[in-house]
Amino acid sequence: MSIRLAVRRDADAVAAMLARAFADDPAFSWIFPDPAVRARKLPRLFRLILVTDAAAGMALVTSGGEAATLWRAPGRAQVSPVEMLRQAISLVGALGGATGRALRVSDAIGANMPKGDFWYLHVAGCEPAAQGHGLGGEAIRAGLRRAAGRLPAYLETATERNVGFYRSLGFAVTGEWDVPRGGPHFWSMLRAPG
Repeated sequence: MSIRLAVRRDADAVAAMLARAFADDPAFSWIFPDPAVRARKLPRLFRLILVTDAAAGMALVTSGGEAATLWRAPGRAQVSPVEMLRQAISLVGALGGATGRALRVSDAIGANMPKGDFWYLHVAGCEPAAQGHGLGGEAIRAGLRRAAGRLPAYLETATERNVGFYRSLGFAVTGEWDVPRGGPHFWSMLRAPG
């Protein structure tokens, strides 16, 4: 299987795939409670995330676009104030009335990140029809081989069934936490270098 760096022409297709992959994700379901609104908003939001993450690290995609991983480099795990200002209008346009809930999730994620240098696996998604065939795992392993193997890798997930999947890739749960004011439950996971 071929895993490559995503390029600008991949952005719309990868964003649409990620929107389908995260259609039932607990965090995005809390941010956008209405499934129709979620289906409409997620492609635009994932396009913004993909462009920002690619600039701050790397975006990997399978050759057929069935799976993708978005990584933020050491020291760039959190979106800087400058990045936030640059994208403010686009983010508010993508989030609309869900901006407050999205900021609560983002703040909680930032508050629970580890200290020190690490690669941040911000997003890992696979086309729902292609799940269970090893594509997502291979996209993650490709990122680990490219960069994160030299430093720890960190992620968080709000989907409990993903915890075992990430454990199989060498990640260990380092904490559990909830987004304040009724938000989703998350698991923080860290993978040692190597």
